[in-house]
Amino acid sequence: MSFNQISSFFILLLLFASCSASKTNSKDNAKSAFTSEEKTLILEGSADEPMRVYKITNRSDSLLLRKASRDVDITKDTLVLRLFIKRLKETVVDPKSMGVGIAAPQVGVLSNIIWLQRFDKEGFPWECIINPKIITYSDEKQVCPEGCLSIPEKTAITKNRSKSIIVKYQNIYGIEIQEEVSDFTSVIFQHEIDHLNGILFIDRLEQELSK
Repeated sequence: MSFNQISSFFILLLLFASCSASKTNSKDNAKSAFTSEEKTLILEGSADEPMRVYKITNRSDSLLLRKASRDVDITKDTLVLRLFIKRLKETVVDPKSMGVGIAAPQVGVLSNIIWLQRFDKEGFPWECIINPKIITYSDEKQVCPEGCLSIPEKTAITKNRSKSIIVKYQNIYGIEIQEEVSDFTSVIFQHEIDHLNGILFIDRLEQELSK
């Protein structure tokens, strides 16, 4: 192969690599962690500023709360993701809310992210749970009072929450965790994961009444 042939060959390789990189980058950008509308919501405030809680008393809010969320790639939009995680926690611990758990759809973001308080651990720490999936529900049920930040002035007793569950999820560092959770903390997990699937606890009450 002559020098000119070798040069032409390497030029073609560079062009191919450049085209491949462009296609890959375009594909990566298409997999953004958040929509442009969600990014706007998140970037409207600082890390210590709570977000607005969506409520079923507002029609557009209610429609969004009924939508299923999508899994999150924690390698995408990392700065926005970190800001969102902080703002979501600030929302649930805000004196105006003071819940024991919150899901991303409750602030207008359809991502599989929740914050909840671990009453099964010493000191009752708050934990961020990403992409949770309940693998197993126990047959044994428990009776538990429930309320919801998105359903104002409504509390009720549910009777069809499993006593224990096995749940798989990622933490904020991307580490996959699988564990068994029981009692009240399992109710919080089930309640918040329901939100990620567009289900509200009042739907569970309707199921109980129809039996």
